[in-house]
Amino acid sequence: MISQPSRHCTVELQALPSRIGQVRRIVSAQLRYWHLDPLIDLAALGVTELLTNVHRHAEPDKMCTVEIELYPDRLTVSVYDHDPRLPEVRDADPLATCGRGLSMVASVSESWGVRPSGDGGKVVWFTLPAPSPAVALPPYPVYATAPTAYAGTRAPARSAVAG
Repeated sequence: MISQPSRHCTVELQALPSRIGQVRRIVSAQLRYWHLDPLIDLAALGVTELLTNVHRHAEPDKMCTVEIELYPDRLTVSVYDHDPRLPEVRDADPLATCGRGLSMVASVSESWGVRPSGDGGKVVWFTLPAPSPAVALPPYPVYATAPTAYAGTRAPARSAVAG
């Protein structure tokens, strides 16, 4: 269980292809900073799909906000835009090159959804389960075995593990 209060990161951008890659790198770096490396690939995929939808479909502009929040049991990634139209999950043709974004987000996330936002736009979000952090052990000195000066005997080995 994470004992610190929830953690939060926000990035505002215009959803252009060049910016989507930058935001993916920002999200990855933030998750590394939070020691959530196992979530990087899934979060990067999800945020890429949501930002691509803003780029392709949002009107009147492509301005949006990406927000990632870490709670004790989950990571939530949200994308806010100014278009009030809610997205729909489609059954894409197997050979189609687009139309699978929300289906992919749904398949890699624990949960996802969409809701209108107060300013006339919408929020599309997904969650990933946050792994339990490892218990941090205090640093112990590491002792190496070394030969002693007494008749070829060796000093007893010491362990760096308590107990």
